Amino acid sequence: MIIDSSLSAIVTGGASGLGLATVKALRAAGAKVAIFDINQDQGAGIAAQVGATFHRVDIMSEDSALAGFDSARTVQGQERLLVHCAMVSKGGKTVSKDKESGGFKRLSTEDYAISAQGILIASYRMASISALGMAALDPLVDNERGSIILTSSAAAEDGQVGQIAYGSLKAGVNGMVLPMARDLMDLGIRVNAIMPGIFATPPMLRFKEMNPPMYENLEKSVPFPRRLGQPDEFASLAMELARNSYINAQTFRIDGAIRFPPR
Repeated sequence: MIIDSSLSAIVTGGASGLGLATVKALRAAGAKVAIFDINQDQGAGIAAQVGATFHRVDIMSEDSALAGFDSARTVQGQERLLVHCAMVSKGGKTVSKDKESGGFKRLSTEDYAISAQGILIASYRMASISALGMAALDPLVDNERGSIILTSSAAAEDGQVGQIAYGSLKAGVNGMVLPMARDLMDLGIRVNAIMPGIFATPPMLRFKEMNPPMYENLEKSVPFPRRLGQPDEFASLAMELARNSYINAQTFRIDGAIRFPPR
């Protein structure tokens, strides 16, 4: 797939972090980009700065997602590229000590379900809505109609203590990639996922300000290079997955060779 002014793209979570870096990379290549994010003020401001459009979308809501796709397509036409970075998740151990009662408590089924909605179901929601629109596009070289890039996590393979919801549901995203790619192969739509390790996104940068020594220890835990990933490195991989039409049904770790210990 050629990334130029003829390409229409949608990036969820595009107002910050990995999504924002991807928006900037796509705009630098000339693509038309719609930012989906729940943060109205930040998203609108960034869209104005980089020459994208902003659409307030809550990935937890089917109606909000459908309205966002309709709005983006009205402005820039049917997207051929979706990069899904947004997510909602709740942390907690399966069972842990309860400081208040002195006994034990579990991560509630309701909290796990919120994470399921915000990670796994939202990934299916955004990908399937996008694929439905892509299916009607005229084919390009090799009969390609579109590319969907989901965001998983290195925690999908080595989730840590307190990541029962996050780790298992990101593993679910990985599990979605192959069957979805096979579902869409006759339509010429590719599906891949990126599994980032620890990246220098806004939450991690705030952590660096609050606790520099622990942040340095995090950096040292990465085998090579001994630092956190930069968002533009994630964006670079996303761009390659979009451009390279022979990459399909793959999950890619980008993590400096880190393997997370239990905690």
